[in-house]
Amino acid sequence: VQLQASGGGLVQAGGSLRLSCAASGRTFSSALTGWFRQAPGMEREFVASIMWRGDNTYYTDSVKGRFSISRDSAKNTVNLQMNSLKPEDTAVYFCAARWGAYNNYRTPTAYSYWGQGTLVTVSS
Repeated sequence: VQLQASGGGLVQAGGSLRLSCAASGRTFSSALTGWFRQAPGMEREFVASIMWRGDNTYYTDSVKGRFSISRDSAKNTVNLQMNSLKPEDTAVYFCAARWGAYNNYRTPTAYSYWGQGTLVTVSS
C-alpha cells in the first residue's frame, strides 16, 4: 500500500488549501484514515480523521470549524479542506491509514501506512 499526498503550497492567512491523499494497492473502503502535521522542531500532531465505515469524523480543537475531512470512494482518496488558514497551521501535512481497527485515531503509532508529506506554509 502506498499513500500519495498532494495539494500543499504557500497561502496567505485567511486563505484556503485542499489536500488530497490517494491510495494505491488497496482501497480505503474499510480504513481509518487521518491527517497529521509536523511543524519544525515539533512532534507530529493529529489534525483530523475519518472512518470509512460509518463516516465518523474527528478533529483536533484548533482546526474545528475551519478544516473538513472527507472521503471520495470513487477516486479512493481522502481530502482535507482547510479554510481560514492561520500562520500556526504551517507544517508538513501527512496522510495516514490503517485497516482493521478504529481505536486510537489520534495516535500516530496506531497507523500502519503514511504518505510522504506535503508542505503547507501560511504567511501572515
